[in-house]
Amino acid sequence: MTQPRFLADEDLRHGIVLAARRMQPSMSILTVQEADVRASSDDVVLEFAATQGWLVLSHDVNTMRFAAERRMEAGVHMSGLFLIPQSRSTHAIAECLSTIWSASTLEEWHDRIVYLPF
Repeated sequence: MTQPRFLADEDLRHGIVLAARRMQPSMSILTVQEADVRASSDDVVLEFAATQGWLVLSHDVNTMRFAAERRMEAGVHMSGLFLIPQSRSTHAIAECLSTIWSASTLEEWHDRIVYLPF
């Protein structure tokens, strides 16, 4: 069983990343800039996350969701995708990520698209 790790895509508010890191300093949360996949297509971000075992975090509820659905329909797996509407509070999202990180495994989110907060 693997502990969840998160990859924040380019459009995710950086405040969410900072709040999650402050809340759980040992949580693995990486930005696409830190992973050197900035300015990449949704397909590239999803592929990188799948091959490296990262759960994707995104505000892009339209195109990222579409790319993930298209990927799964083609029989290509992904680690998991968390979609976060822009209007959601930074603290609420950081708390959700903390709960996911501490109470679940990476494998539980395989091929799932989930809206946060729950």
